[in-house]
Amino acid sequence: MTIKLTGTIIIPVDQQPRFLPLLDDHIAASRAEPGNLKFDITKDSGNPEVFHLDEAFTDAAAFEHHQTRTKSSPWGLQSQGLARDFHKTEE
Repeated sequence: MTIKLTGTIIIPVDQQPRFLPLLDDHIAASRAEPGNLKFDITKDSGNPEVFHLDEAFTDAAAFEHHQTRTKSSPWGLQSQGLARDFHKTEE
């Protein structure tokens, strides 16, 4: 069963110089994970603080591995206070 996660994350413009390098590293590490099918984060064309997330993993185990790795990563540890609105689906 494929696990998908979609949603948004808000990164205030004045904080982007701090967070965007961490985000780039997080994207690269996520794409390299076993079971990763898709991992895209794109900046909204109308609001420079909004980033759209679109992830897919082969199964629940791959998704859980991603979640565990993310929590202990520099991105995960330093971005905890950013506003997120994510939705998980299983197909």
